[in-house]
Amino acid sequence: MNKTTNGWINGFIGVLIFSGSLPATRLAVTDFNPLFLTVCRAAIAGVLAGGLLLIFRQQHPAKRDIISLLVVAFGVVIGFPLLTALALQYVTSAHAIVFIGLLPLATAIFGVLRGGERPRPVFWIFSAAGSLLVAGFALIQGGGSSPLGDAYMLASIVVCGLGYAEGARLSRRLGNWQVISWALVLSLPLMLPLSFFFTPDSWSGIGVPALLSLAYVSLFSMLIGFVFWYRGLAQGGIAAVGQLQLLQPFFGLLLASVILHEKVGWALVAVNIAVIMCVAAARRFAK
Repeated sequence: MNKTTNGWINGFIGVLIFSGSLPATRLAVTDFNPLFLTVCRAAIAGVLAGGLLLIFRQQHPAKRDIISLLVVAFGVVIGFPLLTALALQYVTSAHAIVFIGLLPLATAIFGVLRGGERPRPVFWIFSAAGSLLVAGFALIQGGGSSPLGDAYMLASIVVCGLGYAEGARLSRRLGNWQVISWALVLSLPLMLPLSFFFTPDSWSGIGVPALLSLAYVSLFSMLIGFVFWYRGLAQGGIAAVGQLQLLQPFFGLLLASVILHEKVGWALVAVNIAVIMCVAAARRFAK
């Protein structure tokens, strides 16, 4: 199995893990303050990441990598979780997934700006077509919007795309799990104290679904998913493998339907087939 194929497999696993993030966040913010959810998930993942770095005796990153790691932390450790948690107070997870359809395009753009990649012009046609298919379908299925919620989600896509591309670029030099681990550790001195500061006054009203959701976004969305995702982006190319995110809304919509009972129509299957064709075409013309 060649490096590119491995990259697509790892990227797909990462997408599957990330697909549960928005539904889990939606459940969590019913009982948790969005600020607490953001800092707590980062603190839990940061402690675990620090333990992994110590156990495997990883060397400290070079000084030249610190700024890039801080960009990763800003984008995927702080920015995206906080902005989506704030958005999900105003919109459903199904509606928020509208914007996830724009994430592959954002990641590809930052892959060009930060990763030095140069996809062929036809790539952008299929990337844009896939994004429009996902966004259009999710918009129809996702119910009403909120200007403030939409603004939060749009901002989250920009910072997340930057964090993905920057992390993938670093992964080629530092390693995939090392990048997200160091980004989490660098944010830990801020996230850990804030976790205690924003801790709920009482845990008696916190339900089991919210607690399980906190565990999921802390362990899987914040740490394990990135191990596969950054490896996939580094192996298969940021712009190319990033197109797999077009599939994330459909997995997320299915979870939202099953777990949150949010309405999703049967048109999902037909649109998903069209999106898969766009992903396959984008992969072909990515180089």
